[in-house]
Amino acid sequence: MKIIIAGAGIGGLTAAMCLHRAGHDVTVYEAVSEMRPLGVGINIQAGAVRILCGLGLEPALAATAIETRELRYANRHGQTIWADPRGRHAGLPWPQFSIHRGELQMILVHAAREMLGADRIRMGRRIADFAQHGATVTARFADRDGAIVEEATADLLIAADGIHSAVRARYYPNEGPPKWQGILMWRGVTVGKPYLGGNTMVQAGHHNQKFVCYPISRAHAERGEALINWICDLHMGDGALPSREDWNKRGRLEDFLPRFADWNFGWLDVPDVIRNAHTILEFPMVDRDPLPRWSHGRITLLGDAAHPMYPIGSNGASQAILDGEAITQELAVGDDPEVALRRYEERRLPPTARIVESNRRKGIDVMLDIVEQRAPQGFTDLESVLPSDELEKIVGDYKKLVTQDRETLLKLAAASM
Repeated sequence: MKIIIAGAGIGGLTAAMCLHRAGHDVTVYEAVSEMRPLGVGINIQAGAVRILCGLGLEPALAATAIETRELRYANRHGQTIWADPRGRHAGLPWPQFSIHRGELQMILVHAAREMLGADRIRMGRRIADFAQHGATVTARFADRDGAIVEEATADLLIAADGIHSAVRARYYPNEGPPKWQGILMWRGVTVGKPYLGGNTMVQAGHHNQKFVCYPISRAHAERGEALINWICDLHMGDGALPSREDWNKRGRLEDFLPRFADWNFGWLDVPDVIRNAHTILEFPMVDRDPLPRWSHGRITLLGDAAHPMYPIGSNGASQAILDGEAITQELAVGDDPEVALRRYEERRLPPTARIVESNRRKGIDVMLDIVEQRAPQGFTDLESVLPSDELEKIVGDYKKLVTQDRETLLKLAAASM
C-alpha cells in the first residue's frame, strides 16, 4: 500500500522503515526544514532496541551510545533502594541504549533515507489538512509560512506528529492543552567524571524533587570521561501550564539549583554536575488523557500523537517504536486495511493508556516516595523501610505493564528468530 506518515521523529521514522521493509510504499513528511542533532539524552529500552536491531541499526547505535548496565534508584541522600541489570546484562538478547536524542534522530534519518530513498523524507512540510475519499486519503502540507506546498494521496495516513498533533486535534477539537500537574523539568548535558562503572542510569530523590542522570556517549567514555545527561524535576505548585512558546526555553540555575545544593552522594556531586552543563533547558512535564480511539477509517495515530506520557520508566520513545512494529504486523495480515488499523489500535491503545495512568500515579517511581515518607533522613536498614516483598511487587507489576519483564521479552526474542 501507499502510506503517508506525518512526522519524522523517532516513532515516525521507525514505522516508516518497518513498513518499507514489509513492502509498502512509504513517504514521510516533516514540518522542520532541516534535521539537526538537537536535544539532550534519551534511553531506549531493550524491547524497543530489538526492533531497531531488526532494522540493522545496532552497529550505528553501539558506535555512539552507552550500553546501559544498570538502573539504580536511590533516595535524596544517594542510598540505593533498588538496582536492576539492564539489556544484555540482564540476560536479554539486546542491549538497552542511553544516547543523545540528536544522535539517535540522525541515525534514524540517515537509515530511512538510505532505505526508502532520500526523496521519501520530505522536509519543511507540516500537515495542514487531510480528507478521506473512499479507499484513499489526501493530505495537504504547508511550509513554515502556512502556504500549501504539496498535496499527496495514499491508501493510509499515519499521524506521528507529536503531542501537539494536528491530526489528533481534528478528531478531538475540544481536548485542550496537554495536562500538567505542576512539575517543571530542567535538563542538561555535562562532561564529567564517570560514576558507578560508567554505564549506570540513576533516579534519585522523590516525585516532587528528583534527579535523573545517565551517560550517553561512547566516545567520551573511551577518553575516560562521561557525557552525563541529567534531569531535575521540581513540583512548582498548581499554577497554569506554561505557554507552548515557553517550552524548551533556556533554564536559569537560580530557579532550581538551590534545591539540590546539598545533594552530594560521594559517588556523584549533583550540584557540580548541574553547574558545569553547557546548556540548560526548561519545560513542563505533561501528558494527555488516553483517547477512546486512534483510528478513523484509513487514518490513525502513533507515538506521542496517540499516547503522550510522563517520562517515567523511559517509555515515551520506546512505546512509539513498539507502535511502528505493531502497525506493520497488523497490516501484514492482508485483509481490509481499516480493519488492520482497528486491530493495531486494539493491540496498542489499552497498554499505553495503562502506562499513561500508571505514570500519573508515579509508576515505578512510587518506591522513591515510599522511602522518602518513611525515612526522610535516610536509612540504615532498607528492609525495615521498604520490605523486599513490597519492593518486588512494585517492580514486577510495572515491568509487566510496560512489557519490560524478562519472560515477555524472551518470548519476543524467540518469536523473532
